[in-house]
Amino acid sequence: MSLFPSSTREIPRAGDVPNHVAIIMDGNGRWARKRFLPRVAGHRRGVETVREIVKACVERGVSYLTLFAFSSENWRRPVEEVSFLMQLFVRALEEEVAKLHANGIRFRVVGDLSRFEPRLVRLIRRAEALTADNTRLTLTVAANYGGRWDILQAVNRLALARPDKAGSYTEDDLAPFLSMAYAPEPDLFIRTGGEERVSNFLLWQLAYTEFYFTPTLWPEFDTAAFDAAIASYRQRERRFGRTSEQLQSGREAALEETADGGGVRQKNA
Repeated sequence: MSLFPSSTREIPRAGDVPNHVAIIMDGNGRWARKRFLPRVAGHRRGVETVREIVKACVERGVSYLTLFAFSSENWRRPVEEVSFLMQLFVRALEEEVAKLHANGIRFRVVGDLSRFEPRLVRLIRRAEALTADNTRLTLTVAANYGGRWDILQAVNRLALARPDKAGSYTEDDLAPFLSMAYAPEPDLFIRTGGEERVSNFLLWQLAYTEFYFTPTLWPEFDTAAFDAAIASYRQRERRFGRTSEQLQSGREAALEETADGGGVRQKNA
């Protein structure tokens, strides 16, 4: 069983602040091009934005932040750019992990690591081990990740673990084998850069996530822009298959229960 409920089987608790935010950090190259800089300058500036948004999540009470850093399709990019991204990942791990640990942040990487250099894999595993017990925020980086890959690898692992149930697998059977079984489904999905698609990101997990698309390029996505996304999220009516009337009825019942418990309605006791 997964530690967290599936939004298609149970109704997750929804609050004013999203518990889990997932972001596609798009627009680094265009940000650089607008300034007549090489694309790699945009990626370098994007790391600074990551720092700012991680800090914003901690300050606002977000418990999980998942960032799409490198998709399984990004290997199609120019060799020089891919090489730089790998070097940037190594440098970020060497320079940032100690700071994350000092601030109580847990670090995870999801994706197929088999194509990465051994040194990069060692740094990832070392960072995950160092921060494993931290609880202030779980920061996940999706690297060489694809949503279809995630579902397929989970099915294959389940089939090996439970061949006796082949033909009758359930969501509960599959959930523990998904790469992000340690986190709840995202409440809010943000994509910067103006594109409006999920690009093979968390296909299973985004089933009932609220989507927020912004033309702001990732290097310009600051705390104010993040707050605008959360403000939009707060305006959403998260029904999970129910009607608006059911939601309103549930809110009224909760208010009455709170009032009774607090002694506000003693005259009716």
